[in-house]
Amino acid sequence: MIIVSELAKMIDHSILHPTFTDADLEEQCKIAAKYHVASVCVKPYAVKRAAEILKGTDVKTGCVIGFPHGNSCTEVKVYEAEKACKDGAVEIDMVINIGKALGGDWDYVEKEIKAVTDICHQHNAIVKVIFETDYITKTEDKIRLCEICTRVGADFVKTSTGYGFVKQADGNYNYRGATVADIELMRRHSGPNVQVKAAGGVRTLDDLLAVKAAGATRSGATATAAILEEARKRFGGN
Repeated sequence: MIIVSELAKMIDHSILHPTFTDADLEEQCKIAAKYHVASVCVKPYAVKRAAEILKGTDVKTGCVIGFPHGNSCTEVKVYEAEKACKDGAVEIDMVINIGKALGGDWDYVEKEIKAVTDICHQHNAIVKVIFETDYITKTEDKIRLCEICTRVGADFVKTSTGYGFVKQADGNYNYRGATVADIELMRRHSGPNVQVKAAGGVRTLDDLLAVKAAGATRSGATATAAILEEARKRFGGN
């Protein structure tokens, strides 16, 4: 039986578009609180204000690190994560160094994920590691990343940022985002203490149900209100 409140607690409400203003932040945090989602995921400068708005609610404050392309130095990612935690974030979504992963420098990748994970855990925050599966396309690389995240104690593996645009044969840019196949693979190759988050392209209730069935326990979403209103119509309840 599908319970709408359980679906809501799968959602990290994304407030990440580069054009969002402070007014947009306030509006989107209020939407997150209204629907009792798991968390908001905000840009680093917005953490303190988001935490203030959501104080007293059951919605957690999360923050992206090295977003969206993962190119910051490890030391910068560690500082950014620690600053976010001190500002009130209790969930951190970090982007790996995509170029290092594609180049096979797994020692660098592992040390960086571990460094960010360690500093977050020192501040009692959980870590979601974003692979960016639009660029990390080889199965063996995704498996390696799942193994690394398991080894260093990350809390989640996550598919995408939603900003991994790839040039298509027709010259247009698009992104795949979360796919059922990737979520199933990540669930299969991650340890039992590592959860899976879908992100990118989860826009409808059916999308959310599909990633849930594939093994995701969290999903990023911007269409939160539409998804949960449809769930209420379909399944009833609040």
